[in-house]
Amino acid sequence: METQKETSKMTIVSKYMDTVLETGVKPTSIYKFSKEIEIEEKDFYKFFSSFEQLEKSVFSIFFENAMSLLKKNEDFNEYNAKNKLLSFYFTFTEILTSNRSYVLLALKESKNSLKNLKQLQDLKRVFSDFISELEIDTLDFKQERIKKIQHKGIQEGFWIQLLMILKFWMEDNSTSFEKTDVFIEKSVHASFDIINTAPVKSFLDLGKFLLKEKMDFKL
Repeated sequence: METQKETSKMTIVSKYMDTVLETGVKPTSIYKFSKEIEIEEKDFYKFFSSFEQLEKSVFSIFFENAMSLLKKNEDFNEYNAKNKLLSFYFTFTEILTSNRSYVLLALKESKNSLKNLKQLQDLKRVFSDFISELEIDTLDFKQERIKKIQHKGIQEGFWIQLLMILKFWMEDNSTSFEKTDVFIEKSVHASFDIINTAPVKSFLDLGKFLLKEKMDFKL
């Protein structure tokens, strides 16, 4: 029964994405959209209350698909936090690439201000949970309040990192998005060096790379 439910949800999302790509705009009404994809309007409401909610779910579905692929690799659970995050970013951007036309259309008007974009709210929630589960090693503070602040800071920091990767990928014109792969590696290495208060060589390396690419990050 659950499989049927999920399949129906995915069918609606897939057809919505196709409709937006074919017309360049979102459908004018749920009634009209439901009729076009040959479902009852009430079936749409089983999963979504509005097109806005559906749009939010798209990016969290991309996340879920990435995690599903990663968990098929038996070695993934044995990776340390850094390698798990690297694996996620690479897999997530592959899924974005498979849906690049929709992503660019959906985010084109907001690509310079992704931080507060409503379409990414569900993605932020599931991604933040993922970061919490990584149990990233940090400086050991004894005060509980400082630990909570540190934990929240790490979640927010890696969320900003994900937005930076998304923005870089959206503007990447390199073959097979090779520069995005380089950016992911340098970003992750730099962020873990900072967290672990290790030498900041990789952070400076990242800075040089961004200057070379002349990227202007306004999230």
